[in-house]
Parts: sequence; structure tokens; C-alpha cells
Amino acid sequence: MINDFFNKELFSYLQSSPTPFHAVENIEKYLLRHNFSLLRESERWQLERGQSYVVSRENGAVIAFSLGKNDSSEQGFRILAAHTDSPCLQIKPIADIEGNSFLKLGVEVYGGCLLNSWFDRDLSLAGRVCCETGNSKLDILLINFERPMLTIPSVAIHLDREANKNKTIHQQYHLPPIIAQKISGQLPSFDSILKKQLESLYPEKKIGAIFSFDMFCYDSQQPAYLGHNKEIISGSRLDNLLSCFVGMTGLAAAGNSHNNLLICSNHEENGSVSSTGASSSFIDSVLERIIPDPVTRRITLHNSFLVSMDNAHATHPNFKDRSDPAHKIYLNKGPVIKTNANQRYATSSISSARYKQLCIAANVTSQEFVMRSDMPCGSTVGPIIAARLGIKTVDVGAPTLAMHSIREHTGAEDPHLFYKTICQFLKTDSFH
Repeated sequence: MINDFFNKELFSYLQSSPTPFHAVENIEKYLLRHNFSLLRESERWQLERGQSYVVSRENGAVIAFSLGKNDSSEQGFRILAAHTDSPCLQIKPIADIEGNSFLKLGVEVYGGCLLNSWFDRDLSLAGRVCCETGNSKLDILLINFERPMLTIPSVAIHLDREANKNKTIHQQYHLPPIIAQKISGQLPSFDSILKKQLESLYPEKKIGAIFSFDMFCYDSQQPAYLGHNKEIISGSRLDNLLSCFVGMTGLAAAGNSHNNLLICSNHEENGSVSSTGASSSFIDSVLERIIPDPVTRRITLHNSFLVSMDNAHATHPNFKDRSDPAHKIYLNKGPVIKTNANQRYATSSISSARYKQLCIAANVTSQEFVMRSDMPCGSTVGPIIAARLGIKTVDVGAPTLAMHSIREHTGAEDPHLFYKTICQFLKTDSFH
């Protein structure tokens, strides 16, 4: 049975998190409402058993953890990992492109987009802006236009008779979205559009010069149910904000009886190599503060277990030949354990067995995914963190269709089924 309340909260999180910066801010706000205390990397920490904490780095990555009142450090942590970024179009630093009465914006492709899905959509803009405010102060402000602002119009079939046969998208020339047309007078600049929106969002601040920004296009359409019986969820950024939401809500529901930790990092879609990516020092620095003694920390990690949460490919009904025939993956049939012989996923036979035990205890069925042997395999943050920490890891995720499209699809029951297994994991007394 569909858990409408859980999905309603998921939809709200997806819609209010158009960028990694907003996703992290919303995780922080949610956990602060659930009795987590805010930490800053720039300050000294005074940590206590039986308490829960949250810390973020550069708006793009967040770590939250509970120090279990029933656990010692050496009993290990139940760790969840997800990522905050999704494939999209990012605005170039010098954005304005004028031509034929239109103002367009130069864009770069972020991650592995299905580019054709971005055409003829009602797009909006969100991100962060570094600008001068009162007294020449440098401020970093989040911004979200929320309403439809841009479009990338397709060329008419009459002007491209081969469009349905051999459609090639030139990233430099075909992707710049239209944001304005000159009716009379001058076209606005992108900086002036940003400044006007900032002034409406932050009336208490005196917005001055805009120095730089990280701005992204996103689909303004809200998540929705599809199917005769609302069997399917359709929405943007399901990969991987669905996992962030499951991790966030699961961690809050688990309380502070056990040692639990959630890391949501940035830049997974382009390699995880950044100060906020899974390859960064973030998780090391947090664990070093939690457990200063290196021998105790090593024992703790040996006794810990990581669930790497990232979406999995469901078997496509129109492209069944793209899947391994012995490993069919269905929507609404439970979370998917992902395995790869070349360690693109971190799952081992031991970690897979442990997660299957969790599913049985949570009364949830699990599925198993491998790529076709003649096709390349994607990856997750799982192998990166597993190698960095030397920790037993399983890669799992909700089954998904149209991954990396502007609109992705999962089963209406899948988010809550996934959540049930994560809750079971976080409350398990011993997991090593």
C-alpha cells in the first residue's frame, strides 16, 4: 500500500531542493527540528554521548551523526552515504548571449545528462550568488526563482526532417535557454535579473555588486503520481535526492541510542573529486573529531558498516535487451542490491547477505542488479568511501526508470520500502 504521507514529504523535499546547496540546507533544517545540534568546522566541538549533531561544508555536503547512549565508540557506526547533486545544465560565468532579439544563457552540461529531455520544458533557475551587501561585506546567498523562467525550444520538424532518426545535440549551440526577448528598449543582463531576484528574497540586505555565482537550470514541474492506480512516481532529481531524503528521515527517526552517521556529498555525478565530494577529507575530519585516538578510530571503523544509497536501473519495458535477463528489476518490488565484478559497486557477498537479513527483518523484499556483461557499469560513492575508510559496504538503491533524464521514475511504494530497511539498519543492536 502506498504511504502517501511519506511520499508527500518526499515530494516537498524534491521541489524545495533544486540544487545541492538547497538540498543541504533542507537537511540541516529538518535535523535541527529533530533535536540535532549544529556544528561548524571552523569551531571546536564539545560532543556528548546520547546527542545528535549536523555539520555542513561549503553548502554542498553535509554529515549528521548520533553518538549512541547505548554504544561505545568501538562498537562501530551504522553509516549511510548518498549524494546531493544531479545531472543538469549549469550557467556559465559570463552568461549573456544576445541574438535575434532574444537573451539566452550560456550553459555547461553538468554530469551525464539525457540532453533531449531538457528541450521544451518549463525551466527555472536556482543556486548561490556571491555578492556585496552593506558595508562592502561579501555575502553568499541562496537563490531560487521557483517560477518557470527559461525554455530550450526544439527546432521544428519542418526544419529538420531527420530529427526523429538522427538527432545530434550540439552542446555549445543547441542548449542555451531563452530567458528574455527584447520587446522595446534594452534586453536585461543576467546579472540584473539575479540582482532583482535577490532584492526580492533578501529585502533586509543592500545588494551591491555580484562577483560570481553557481547557478543551475531545473525543471519547474512538481513531482507527481502516474499510472491508473498511482503506481509510479515521476520527478526531477530522484537520483539521488530520494536517497538523501530516506537517509535524513531514517536518521531522525532512529533517535540517539546507537552510533549512526549520514554523509551526503556533492559532485558524485562528475567524479567526487572536490572539497565537498566523497573523495574529500570531510568524512575523515569529522571522524577524527568524534574519535581522536587513531587506534580506537581504526577499531571503530572495523566494526562499522556502510550502506551506500544510490538509485538502481529498473528493467525498461521497451528496452528489455539492455538488462541482464537473469536480473530483472521491477518498480514497487523493493530496494535493489547492486553488484559489479570490477568493483564499480562496493557490494561483497558478505555485505549483500547482511542487507538481505535487514530486508527480511523489515518484511521487505530485495532485488539484485548487475549490468549486462557487454555494457559498461556506472558507479557510486560506495567504492570511494569503502576504500577510504576500509569499511564493509553494500550498494543499494530504489529501482528507477529514465535515470539522468530531467524527469525520472520510481515505484510509488519504493521510497517507503527503502526507508523501512534503513530504519531497520539504524536500530540494529549489532552490525559487524
